[in-house]
Amino acid sequence: MIRLIASDIDGTLLQNKAKAIPEEIFRHIRRLRQKDILFCPTSGRQYTSLRRLFAPVADEVPFLCENGAIVYGLGNPGPVLCKTVMDRETALDLSREIFAHPDFEVLISGANTSYLLPKGDVILPLIRDRTGNNTVCLSRLEDIPEDILKVSCFSPKGTDLAEEVLLPRHGGGSFQAAVAGDTWLDFTLADKGTGLTGLCRSLGIALEDVMAFGDNYNDLPMLDIVGHPYLMENAAKALHPLIPRHCRQVAEVLETL
Repeated sequence: MIRLIASDIDGTLLQNKAKAIPEEIFRHIRRLRQKDILFCPTSGRQYTSLRRLFAPVADEVPFLCENGAIVYGLGNPGPVLCKTVMDRETALDLSREIFAHPDFEVLISGANTSYLLPKGDVILPLIRDRTGNNTVCLSRLEDIPEDILKVSCFSPKGTDLAEEVLLPRHGGGSFQAAVAGDTWLDFTLADKGTGLTGLCRSLGIALEDVMAFGDNYNDLPMLDIVGHPYLMENAAKALHPLIPRHCRQVAEVLETL
């Protein structure tokens, strides 16, 4: 029995550089809720950005944000169901290393604010205007006024460079690192599996009763723990053998429920 559907956004619900969630997804969310099946967007995005994307149903779904570092329940604003905070000094040390590299920009995520120290003219409009995040520009990393949930490296030359530079010191040790697109490498203490486990615990839902959709490496911790995982056909070929169920569109699977 399916009781919860968790879906990644970029590359999964939003394909081919689409910027708006397809209307049929909102129709399915409403229809499935009448069957006591909840839908949960799961993303590296911020709560505000996700609420804007899902505006027609924003009060009717929980949100797993910042790659699982914080999860919000239903409502406006929804209650925080779980939150995983990074050690501040270790997170700032990672942030300084990203900021010092000439090819990288750093983004530090609080509960619902993205903190930037832009070195160029790309990252601010990308995060503030295109992604729709609450954004604050700082002159010093030390001025971040809240708990740090995620540190992200924006690498326009690709994540291979970011992994080569940052993983020897910061991957697999203090934080979990996850590729979150062609140009983003995210560091957290949580992952989508951690966030989804916390959400299911709060809702009293067994993980075997969860269906999940994803397309990238940062989705694997979520796909690995649910009873009904689906990998998008447009995912990297290296991921295809890891998840046996594949689909072209999330809506095609939802239509069967």
